[in-house]
Amino acid sequence: MNGIRRANEGDIPELLRLLVQVDMVHHEGRPDLFKGPATKYTAEELRILLKDEKRPVFACPGEDGKILGYAFCAVKRYENDHVMTDVKTLYIDDLCVDEAARGQGVGRALYEYALDFARRIGCYNLTLNVWACNPRAMRFYKKCGLVPQKIGMEKIL
Repeated sequence: MNGIRRANEGDIPELLRLLVQVDMVHHEGRPDLFKGPATKYTAEELRILLKDEKRPVFACPGEDGKILGYAFCAVKRYENDHVMTDVKTLYIDDLCVDEAARGQGVGRALYEYALDFARRIGCYNLTLNVWACNPRAMRFYKKCGLVPQKIGMEKIL
C-alpha cells in the first residue's frame, strides 16, 4: 500500500467522514462516554491542525481519491521533567480505516508509515492508546508488535 502522504485541506471532508466512523465504534462500545455520531474536530480545527508540524496527519488515498484511512499523530517530548527521561515519542492519537476498506492492509500500511516516520525523525518509541471496548483494534495493535505500556482503569460511580 503506497501512496500514503500528509493529509491536506482538500482531505477535510473525507477526514470528517472517517472521524464519525471512529466515534461510532467508540459510541457503540461506550455510549456512556462517547456521543454519536460526532467528530473529534471541526473543519476549522482540522485546517489549523493540518498546518501543525508537530501533529502530522497521514492519509491513505484510494484510487478514486477517497481516503481509505488516516493516522493522526503528535510528536511529544518530556523536557526537563523531574521524573521522565528526555525522549522523543511519536504518539498515534487516532488511526482509522474506512469500514469498507478494513481487512485490506490499510491499517498496517498506515501504522508502518507512522513507524518509519518516527524512526526518521529520531523518536525513541511510538505509543498509542486503545479503548478496552475496541477488541478488534487491540488485536490489530498486538499483531503489529505493540505491548502495553500503561493501563488506565476506572470505576463507574
